[in-house]
Amino acid sequence: LVQVEESGGRLVQAGESLTLNCTASGRALSFEDYAMGWFRQAPGKDRKGVLCISSRSAITYYDDSLKGRFTISRENAKNTVYLQMNSLQPEDTAIYYCAAVQPYHCGRDVDYWGRGTQVTVSS
Repeated sequence: LVQVEESGGRLVQAGESLTLNCTASGRALSFEDYAMGWFRQAPGKDRKGVLCISSRSAITYYDDSLKGRFTISRENAKNTVYLQMNSLQPEDTAIYYCAAVQPYHCGRDVDYWGRGTQVTVSS
């Protein structure tokens, strides 16, 4: 059993920053060997990729428009990956999902999903 759990989602004002946390654990998951990613689903839209970090901390932006505002980092000792979001705008409102993407490298296929955490940005 693999558990992926997000935390940190809340209501914020436009222009504010927010960091989401995600922990992943389980017998089938060696956290330090897994690429970890963040995805989001806005109201009425499909889920889309945000960012991914490889097992060696190489960063991949699934959405290049987020460069300069969003970044991702990981702390293997805590089995945790972070999504740092700055200058949040109402269009960033979404359910944010963490995922254990796949061993070592980022990609589009996901092995394990979290349940999501709601981020709402008010104008």
